Amino acid sequence: MHTTLGSKTLRRTAALAATLLAAAAGVSGCTSVQRNATAPSYLIVESFQAAAGVDPSKLSGSLGSDVLTNNVRYEDSGQVVLRLAMVDPISVTGPTSTNFITVNRYHVRYIRNDGKNVQGVDIPFEFDGTASMTIGVAVGTLPISLVRAQAKGVAPLSDLIGTNAHILTQAEVTIFGTDQAGNAVQVVAHISVDFSDWKDPS
Repeated sequence: MHTTLGSKTLRRTAALAATLLAAAAGVSGCTSVQRNATAPSYLIVESFQAAAGVDPSKLSGSLGSDVLTNNVRYEDSGQVVLRLAMVDPISVTGPTSTNFITVNRYHVRYIRNDGKNVQGVDIPFEFDGTASMTIGVAVGTLPISLVRAQAKGVAPLSDLIGTNAHILTQAEVTIFGTDQAGNAVQVVAHISVDFSDWKDPS
């Protein structure tokens, strides 16, 4: 009798453990945005492309940033394509105008894979940019400044002029906004940026 009761208890404990593990697995499947956001809607980065300042129409999935082109320092630009999604798509059929997200600013910082990340020594200084765009039912394209022209006139980018050296970085762009009820929303996009004194176009 005692053995049978113990066996049932063990089976119930095992079943409870399995249920808890399944629940935990379900939670871990959520993205950090879904877990941490206070807004019912959030932003998804559809794509992130950049273009060198000397040819801003030539977009690519990575950027070769020329620190000096024909004795001119150009600003390099980026385009982030954003889409709106709902945190709870099962109970909400689609976004209403209250769920639309207005992007108001962005922050750019550069990261080196070798861990040398002192601003003004190893990497350019991070900076903020302003924006004004509302994402609703349709996707939206956010134009940003990815590398400022003035950053190419100071260290460490100015140290590359006249050399064959490179500074390989990943640009991390954090985009901030609010929905129409005032709930804060943010999303992060990344792109590779290779700084060098590239050969001038003819």
